[in-house]
Amino acid sequence: MMKLKEIESKSILVKSGLSTVDYVVNPYIGCMHGCIFCYARFMKRFTGHKEEWGQFVDAKVNAADLVKNGEKYRGKSVFFCSTTDPYHPPEARYKLTRQVLEKLIPHQPNISVQSKSDLIVRDIDLFKQFKHIIAGISISTLDESIQKKVEPLASSPKRRIAALKKMKKSGLKTYCFVSPIFPGITNWKAILRKTKSFVDEYWFENLNFYPSIRANMYNFLEEYDPKLVDKYREIYTKGNSYWYDVEKEIASYCKKNKIKCKIYFHHKSMTK
Repeated sequence: MMKLKEIESKSILVKSGLSTVDYVVNPYIGCMHGCIFCYARFMKRFTGHKEEWGQFVDAKVNAADLVKNGEKYRGKSVFFCSTTDPYHPPEARYKLTRQVLEKLIPHQPNISVQSKSDLIVRDIDLFKQFKHIIAGISISTLDESIQKKVEPLASSPKRRIAALKKMKKSGLKTYCFVSPIFPGITNWKAILRKTKSFVDEYWFENLNFYPSIRANMYNFLEEYDPKLVDKYREIYTKGNSYWYDVEKEIASYCKKNKIKCKIYFHHKSMTK
């Protein structure tokens, strides 16, 4: 049973721990997409939620009111979102992402927004009012039957691709976040071939096998293809050679095909 609660927060634009952005915006605690690999489930340690990840959402209903001293964000990079999805289902009702964006327009920060939902196209009108913005969609597979298992309430791959196409057609700069790359499952070349005509750049991230997601992932693999269980155990216990090879392959492919890419692979934690 999904638990949806309205709360008032003390802050909405928070200094980022990410090296590539200055501030992050998270209008919700929790995410209804319920992705089985989501690293953000660590949030439960701080919020006190007892429900399973994906089964609770707290909507920060005062989010827009917290956008104060807006000029300090001018020219700064602001990312939507780091521990939720800005366009997961509750956003259709609450419009918190939209309201925060509206408050930021006069101050013109550099916006990057990333989602697994085609609801993102609702805010194209706002995106176009920022001088510096890049809008992205995450895709880990083109196979909807797999997507429904690993990202239960996210938009289908087909709808996400349509959203990318629509945003590009509207004149926005777009990116496709190929993430996470599941060994033996994600066909990243197929994703690029399917979307390259309307995507400006690609960002790649491998599956970070956090202890908190391992049980869910192994359960999925046992159902999808039991042979992959041993493959994953080998990849994540015998050093980083697998991911170094994938990284080199991606870089080589993108260079050969003149595709702009960024690769965010987790190496240090691979054997932990």
